[in-house]
Amino acid sequence: MARVLVIDDEPDVRWLLRLSLERVGHEVILAEDGLRGVAMAQRQRPDVIVLDLMMPVMDGYGVLEALGKDTRTAALPVLVLTAKAIPEEEARVTGAGAKRFLTKPFDPDDLAGELERLLEAG
Repeated sequence: MARVLVIDDEPDVRWLLRLSLERVGHEVILAEDGLRGVAMAQRQRPDVIVLDLMMPVMDGYGVLEALGKDTRTAALPVLVLTAKAIPEEEARVTGAGAKRFLTKPFDPDDLAGELERLLEAG
């Protein structure tokens, strides 16, 4: 399937995402903050990124900006997974470069479906 980089500061969320994504056959790489996530994206070349917005060190918007400025990562599809469940937030993250938006708590099947659509869109 795909190599998925999960960038989220909450250990329980990272664990649940890894479990959910590995269950459907994806390889999962984990980063606990945005700064580490950007570095992993540059080194590991994932197929897709699942990104939290509210994190210490570098938030999700900082990650989107850093990814967009680097030719190695600018084309990577990003799905934002956040607790900020307001319509304005979805417009803001898609304007910042994310391709998809899901809110927490999430349904693992919905997440898998969104990732498949991202990967198919290539």
